[in-house]
Amino acid sequence: MTNPLLSDWNTPFELAPFDRITDDDFAPAFEQALADHASEIDAIAQNSAPATFANTIEAMEAAGEALDKVLSAFFTVAGADSNPAREALQRDFSPKLAAHSSAISSNKALFARVAAIWEARDGLDLNDEQQRVLMLAHRGFRRSGAALEGDEDDRMKQIMGRLAELGTAFTQNLLADERDWFMALTEDDLTGLPDFVIDAARAAGKEKGSDGPVVTLSRSIITPFLQFSPRRDLREIAFKAWAARGANGGDTDNRAIAAETLQLREERAKLLGYPSFAAFKLEIEMARTPDKVRDLLMAVWEPAKARANTDAAVLTEMMHADGINGDLEPWDWRYYAEKRRKAEHDLDEAALKPYLQLDRMIEASFACANRLFGLEFREIDVPLYHDDCRAWDVTRDGAHVAVFIGDYFARGSKRSGAWCSAMRSQARFPDTQTPVVINVCNFAKGDPALLSYDDARTLFHEFGHALHQMLSNVTYERVSGTSVARDFVELPSQLYEHWLEVPEVLAEFATHAETGEAMPQEMLDKVLGAANFDMGFQTVEYVASALVDLAFHDGDAPADPMAKQAEVLEALGMPHAIIMRHATPHFAHVFSGDGYSSAYYSYMWSEVMDADAFEAFEEAGGAFDPAMAKSLEDNILSTGGSVEAEDLYVQFRGRLPGVEALLKGRGLAA
Repeated sequence: MTNPLLSDWNTPFELAPFDRITDDDFAPAFEQALADHASEIDAIAQNSAPATFANTIEAMEAAGEALDKVLSAFFTVAGADSNPAREALQRDFSPKLAAHSSAISSNKALFARVAAIWEARDGLDLNDEQQRVLMLAHRGFRRSGAALEGDEDDRMKQIMGRLAELGTAFTQNLLADERDWFMALTEDDLTGLPDFVIDAARAAGKEKGSDGPVVTLSRSIITPFLQFSPRRDLREIAFKAWAARGANGGDTDNRAIAAETLQLREERAKLLGYPSFAAFKLEIEMARTPDKVRDLLMAVWEPAKARANTDAAVLTEMMHADGINGDLEPWDWRYYAEKRRKAEHDLDEAALKPYLQLDRMIEASFACANRLFGLEFREIDVPLYHDDCRAWDVTRDGAHVAVFIGDYFARGSKRSGAWCSAMRSQARFPDTQTPVVINVCNFAKGDPALLSYDDARTLFHEFGHALHQMLSNVTYERVSGTSVARDFVELPSQLYEHWLEVPEVLAEFATHAETGEAMPQEMLDKVLGAANFDMGFQTVEYVASALVDLAFHDGDAPADPMAKQAEVLEALGMPHAIIMRHATPHFAHVFSGDGYSSAYYSYMWSEVMDADAFEAFEEAGGAFDPAMAKSLEDNILSTGGSVEAEDLYVQFRGRLPGVEALLKGRGLAA
């Protein structure tokens, strides 16, 4: 019987045939596809003909199609619908993939061919995108250690294999801690909680096999519980469990993994001739150097900390007025901030939520994409990996553009957070392929499903990433979609969040779940007026995480990351009642792989641009100005990584932005 992962996918839009794939199919398909790709690479490296762009660079681009298909299907389910079998496969695949990657990047014959083309590039009549792809290929070999010899070459392979193992273990430990902990609630414990929190707790209890409602470590449940529960003792228990993920001792403790990861990253950087891992990592980002990153973060830190300290004093007074003496604690902040928001802005999230139905917010994100870029969305019935998933055929002027998949609900088999990935990226070489893009979120189920305002913003954020993939218009997959500098990749996603706050969008799509009536103008005004509420807290918890990440990687790796974390926070004067958004043992951005290592700052770097970019729309004629929308697509969304990020932004805006737009946007400007 043919393995469905290795056969032709004669499915609508050539989607993975999830209805025919079983967990038993993954390992044999992976081994076969891995071997086939290795043979393809070997044939390119051993080609006796002189190296050309076509027989080397394009041949590498065309190789590995079967492996791409297998891995896209596997990693989709491993992240969003895990089980013990898939976790075991991930532990097996990760070091093998790392070894395979190392074998390619350290292939001396292959590197020699790429280097020969690079040296001859000026006489090859390559177009701009081909020159960019060649540069990235050459740079990739150099940065992965292709020039290393002997023991250093062997050691680099060992390091990369071990880092892959550690990243997988970190992720699975975190998922286990999030999946296994829950706190049962009695009916009395529900007092004071809005109906949407109670409904989510009951649904979570059913999933956990409990007789009654529970609080889990899903952000969509624990955050509103901390906001609304008047039971300080229960808030403390829940908060401490949330903060302790990955640091509970035993088999799922991530602290030793973090320490070893940092040591190996430093060794990797020094083998390649860099003074630190941060110097290595940032060389290819817009920021370029650790000092530039630190300057940006500190420019935001001081005004954010001042705002947070002022807010903490107000919340402490509120707590004392409730008869609770002592210091404001981290499990108190969200509760009193919510009470303050209700008092100062007369904005009650429990009253707001019925206006933020998931289905209506999906419609809103689609409608904005239609007005800006002419995209149309038609829901389709195709086999997907979980019943929660939905899919849409995306078209423009009647022509198929992409398939978009949404997987919106929290469940125990899904890792926390929200993300966008391409199960297939756009490209025109070796054949034309249209993208298959997925947004994964962790919203609480309900009938109907209701979102917080932060949830709605997350939905728009991830859809901004999806647009970057769907509107890509390049020849080579290497530079397709979100294949851009890490501190540029968040620009399209953070920029798209602004359209949620456009009054006419909320007026049309923020309709009440029961009455169908539009959000009252008075409430809409309060929502927009409170957009920067508690921004000191939000900025401090984020920037603290980014500064700790940078400190871990800029200089000698700390033997004890927890001690280093404490040292950095003390030096910053971290407010007592706020903790890092992602403490080290659950900092998956940084330790599940090296994507955001030394680069967690990139959300803020991109925010400097997104605040400035949305100002361009406002200056031109409004949020849906057609000329600005076309410029955004032509200069940023369609170009992927085919041009340097800095040049793309200057083409769009005419200049690079300063930090002032960000401080103004966050309400932190002096």
